[in-house]
Amino acid sequence: MATTAAKIKEIEDEMSKTQKNKATSYHLGQLRAKLAKLKRELIAPASSGGGPGVGFDVARTGMATVGFVGFPSVGKSTLMSGLTGQDSLAAAYEFTTLTTVPGTMNVHGASIQILDLPGIIEGAKDGKGRGRQVIAVARTCQLIFIVLDVCKPLRDKALLEHELEGVGIRLNKTRPNIYIQRKDKGGIAVTNTVPLTKIDHDEIRAICSEYKMSNASIAFRSDASADDLVDVLEGNRIYIPAIYVLNKIDQISIQELDLLYKIPNSVPISSRMWLNIDELVETMWDRLKLVRVYTKPGKAPPDYSAPVVLREGRCTVGDFCDAIHKEIKNNLKYAVVYGRSARHSKGQKVGESHVLMDEDICRLFKR
Repeated sequence: MATTAAKIKEIEDEMSKTQKNKATSYHLGQLRAKLAKLKRELIAPASSGGGPGVGFDVARTGMATVGFVGFPSVGKSTLMSGLTGQDSLAAAYEFTTLTTVPGTMNVHGASIQILDLPGIIEGAKDGKGRGRQVIAVARTCQLIFIVLDVCKPLRDKALLEHELEGVGIRLNKTRPNIYIQRKDKGGIAVTNTVPLTKIDHDEIRAICSEYKMSNASIAFRSDASADDLVDVLEGNRIYIPAIYVLNKIDQISIQELDLLYKIPNSVPISSRMWLNIDELVETMWDRLKLVRVYTKPGKAPPDYSAPVVLREGRCTVGDFCDAIHKEIKNNLKYAVVYGRSARHSKGQKVGESHVLMDEDICRLFKR
């Protein structure tokens, strides 16, 4: 009996041999949906308890978690040790790290957890090596460092993206702007606010049929593809920002380094010589989208030594109160905010729903 991985390979081969045109779009739509359902079987063990797919047991600390993903011997452990001071065994041979090694670093007053994950191999998404365990942890991170060897960055980048895509991780992408409402009758009604250039109605009908959905309203609010529609129907995709860390630049020429900078979302470094690490840390901070808010007790000057760090999207005055103590919001009368979110340079009186911005100063007043 064919394994799930074998079935996936069979469908992928058929799709690669099928030329897309009006006559084949329905068939391709069915294949995409079948492929997604098979891949779901690979994702499910990684998110459930017990069995070989479960992730490494890691206690979470700090405001955000950054996971290092890469093939063996690309320098993840050396970079981890340098950033956090936490020893992660590094050596010039493969598979030095055999389990997840956690560490923490302080960036702009925020504690960031760093996870050095074991090197994965081709076929990790299918369970080879300890791939499923590594990927299970990667799915829970707020940012992923894809650590690559500069000698073969594009090849390894494509392979790692394929492994992560195969288990529902979408790197540097946003959720497709597709709204689906199931109905009792009326068939499949499709509307779109922008022209659809990547998918046609035959593919939409085929995908819906494969998911046994015969009555629904589907609104496309972006130029989405068939894969995007499948992702929305599956509902288990994880959208994570990633930085491509191009390591070992001490081994290449200036001309080659200039070419590396053309790779989107990349930062070339040398973990061994500790080159360009400052740029990597600043890029990490930008991608994590954390918000620092300084407290102002009474008439005293703001306390710049220990900011309250919030996540973008959860950074209202109410969130700020909760981060200090759960009871504060219940007794809040109003707050005075200074900084970029305030309308006036002398401060703005606001309520708990006011959205704070990075490096704002906030003074709270009780009832």
